[in-house]
Amino acid sequence: MSTMMNKVVGGSFIIEDTDFNQVVTPEDFTEEHRMIAQTTADFVEGEIVPRDEEIEKLNYELTVEKMRAAGELGLLGADVPEEYGGLGLDKVSSTLINEKLTKASAFALSIGAHVGIGTLPIVYFGTEEQKQKYLPLLATGEKIAAYCLTEPSSGSDALGAKTTATLSEDGEYYVLNGTKQFITNAGFADIFIVYAKVDGKDFSTFIVERSMDGVSIGPEEKKMGIKGSSTCQLILEDVKVPVENLLWEVGKGHLIAFNILNIGRFKLAAGCVGASKDTIELAAAYANERTQFGRKISSFPLIGKKLADMNTKAYVLESMVYRTAGLFDVGLAEVDHASSQVGYQSAKAIAEYQLECSINKVFGSEVLDFIVDEGVQIHGGYGFTQEYRIERNYRDSRINRIFEGTNEINRLLIPGALVKKAMKGQLPLMQKAMALQNELMEPIPNQIFEGTLEQEAHLLKMSKKIFLMCGAQAVQKYQMKLEEQQEILSNLADIMISVYAMESALLRTRKIIDRSGEDKARLAIRMTTVFIHDEFAKIEQWAKEVLAAMESGDTLRTQLSVLKKLIRKSPIDTIGIKREIAAEVIDAGAYVL
Repeated sequence: MSTMMNKVVGGSFIIEDTDFNQVVTPEDFTEEHRMIAQTTADFVEGEIVPRDEEIEKLNYELTVEKMRAAGELGLLGADVPEEYGGLGLDKVSSTLINEKLTKASAFALSIGAHVGIGTLPIVYFGTEEQKQKYLPLLATGEKIAAYCLTEPSSGSDALGAKTTATLSEDGEYYVLNGTKQFITNAGFADIFIVYAKVDGKDFSTFIVERSMDGVSIGPEEKKMGIKGSSTCQLILEDVKVPVENLLWEVGKGHLIAFNILNIGRFKLAAGCVGASKDTIELAAAYANERTQFGRKISSFPLIGKKLADMNTKAYVLESMVYRTAGLFDVGLAEVDHASSQVGYQSAKAIAEYQLECSINKVFGSEVLDFIVDEGVQIHGGYGFTQEYRIERNYRDSRINRIFEGTNEINRLLIPGALVKKAMKGQLPLMQKAMALQNELMEPIPNQIFEGTLEQEAHLLKMSKKIFLMCGAQAVQKYQMKLEEQQEILSNLADIMISVYAMESALLRTRKIIDRSGEDKARLAIRMTTVFIHDEFAKIEQWAKEVLAAMESGDTLRTQLSVLKKLIRKSPIDTIGIKREIAAEVIDAGAYVL
């Protein structure tokens, strides 16, 4: 499916237009994709849901048993090449598995940590011997993996790790000492991907086995949510790790860590798609059952508005996630797993979309938090009780804004990654900004929009210009000290996130119109319309904050008058449109497109 796509430069969406034929959408799923999704959904319904309460009580044996059952179905081997016992599926397939697993709550996290950040370091950076030794066992679930980066004193500052690795005098093994914190799957994992500094300075990666002397596990953390997943410390005391268990090369640990985190961020967003849809179904079903003042609460417009907003945001997130999966499929197709350069190739292919991964992670985690919060509100007092599942969805969601790099850190990474690409000559960012400055000196004529989504496409174009205007000014004003202006960077990141979200929804909807006609695309058109108008109002506010932070007086007034040219738009009846969206969600009693 996605092999026909052209390779896209990461971050280019902010300065270039994209053809809807060049994005992957859920409407592109093949029969094989649908079968994989159905297999995963059937596994969750048949194997996990009936044992849900036991898993939630942190039953190690049951969790491992069910993980192995998933392995037998191939659900643990989607990202593992066939020659190492996996299925070697495309990223769209593994994303679908990720999405469909989320109904399994904390169990989905146990699998996610195993197949993603636990297994992928060996897939992308392992030697042939390491792959032959470990991947077949990981693909079946015979061995369970965990990823060990965070330490008691280093969370967001991953490179501040204090765990050390010292090469033995005979050069046969490294001696590892240190403690890793908040390690998912630690209670029952067999294989740990551990980051340590060789000689206290060269950040490196090791494959550590649970059976090695000196490896011990701390007690389970008492967590707010995701209670059915294991989260413990990993304690390393003079652990002798054979030199052949060094992953890639000494001093390359940061490249492994950050690129695996990129994939982890993307997979987290895919999980947020599934959890969002699950929550909408819970909320819509409850709203259709609960009666107050002699009528179902779903008939009240304010409840309907909540369901409309929830469904719309889930549609946009789904559009973003599968668009990004398509980017990865094209980029990673060039990696030769038999090459001695596989580590460099993998790092380059994944790093290309670092910025999009952070965007997906921030948007996905915040959309899910919004959806579960509204879901609890729709349930009223019952939503605050453990009798209703929505309470657990609410608690389980909260970790996503912290996992895989906090949203604050990711917001700083987004514009930072863009500027680095521009400085390397990979994106003509400043050239576009200079051209825009000249354009903004000219009067912008009033426009009349008559065609479907024409005004929304215009607002997207203006949003990109607003970003360029504000971003270029920030770079010119602060230059090398821009990284100290975290509030400005965060606003610029938010504009970029909104642009990617708006564009993903617009491209998907246009693709649906092209294939099925406007009548079949009515709901998608409504959701895209209200989302873009709602986001555009936020972009205007963020831009004004950035400009006011940098200038004052006449200079600021001049800039605000330029901004005014870009933010002109005709208001739409968002209340009416959201009522139409709500009617469809209420009628379906679930997420609907």
